Amino acid sequence: MAVFTYRAKDKDGKEKSGFVEAASKNEAAGQLRQEGFFITFLDSAEKQDSGGRFLRAAFSLFSRVSLAEKMIFARHLSTMIRAGLSLDRGLQILAAQTKNSRFRKILTAVETSVRGGQSFSESLAKYPDVFSDLFVSMIKIAEASGNLEGILNNLAVHMEKDHELRSKVRGAMVYPSVIVSVMVGIGILMMTMVVPKLASTFEELGVELPWTTNMVIKTSQFLSSHFIWGLVLLILFIFFLRIIIKTSGGKKFCDFFILSFPLFSQLSKKINSARFSRNLSSLVDAGVPIMTALQITAQTISNSFFRDSLVFASSQIQKGDPLSKILQGYGDLYPVIVIQMIEVGETTGSLSEILRNLADFYEEEVNTITKNLSSIIEPVLMVIIGVVVGFFAISMIQPLYSIMDQI
Repeated sequence: MAVFTYRAKDKDGKEKSGFVEAASKNEAAGQLRQEGFFITFLDSAEKQDSGGRFLRAAFSLFSRVSLAEKMIFARHLSTMIRAGLSLDRGLQILAAQTKNSRFRKILTAVETSVRGGQSFSESLAKYPDVFSDLFVSMIKIAEASGNLEGILNNLAVHMEKDHELRSKVRGAMVYPSVIVSVMVGIGILMMTMVVPKLASTFEELGVELPWTTNMVIKTSQFLSSHFIWGLVLLILFIFFLRIIIKTSGGKKFCDFFILSFPLFSQLSKKINSARFSRNLSSLVDAGVPIMTALQITAQTISNSFFRDSLVFASSQIQKGDPLSKILQGYGDLYPVIVIQMIEVGETTGSLSEILRNLADFYEEEVNTITKNLSSIIEPVLMVIIGVVVGFFAISMIQPLYSIMDQI
């Protein structure tokens, strides 16, 4: 099936544009004519030159569908279905209301697909970068049970919790990010404006400079003479670092570092435990088999070590082992309380409720940690800034003392 973009007029002469999904261009034209449209333009949405493809790819980086937009979509669609609107009509209204152009196109294509006879879950599954496996699986369960309104509302609540969790962590990192950015800015100003003047003074006086001073001066000369190249190298370094981090080995290294670094280790474990508990609870509560639920949950976890543990747990459950027993082998990742509470849930048959309570507990723990994170990071930053400033001061003041000794 291909997606075609069209412009057409209806029986009243009103213009309409959008997307239609069909096996061929002729079939797409036939669908539009059956709906009473007079076609003025119809072409493949995929047909574009290489330059256009590049521009769209670059534009998509700045037009991603945020978690908040998907949360609002799920909540509003649930409300519309409860009010008696059909699914395709609800999708049409939400597509017209959304401000994100990319999300509008996707919702229009999904609405066209649903009107064409495909299921809602199959239509959403065509956009895996927007709708996760968890989202699609929950919708599939909703279609089977006939409870689309309730499942959409549960998804909205689930995404709201996830959004709050992410916002708290990002908010806690604002203060250290600002301090580091200001420190780097001041350092560049010192290197390009203050150090060159001191360096010229030392050169005129013919003072013998220690290696630390020479290192600072050489760095200053490079930044002063090749500032643009230095900026380009910095951007390239960040770009390649991001590429390396996205590789399997780079991701493993970063995740290992975060889990080993005392300042972030506990926070990372609690965030991943909260997300694991929330996602698995939603899937189990919706009736997804535990083995499939673990596989889907693994795809929603960012830390590769947690993800690998869930994939392994899924394979072991197929052999008949309980989840609590499997997770005992990952005691360095999952807190003891998680394993014990899961064991209670398996014994009493209330696993989804236990997991939901665990998610609430760890989300509150993360909230407490993030509130105090600034006060924890502040002394560490002060030590780092002190070391840098001390090194700079000693490097530039030491030659001045040498001059004074010679007088």
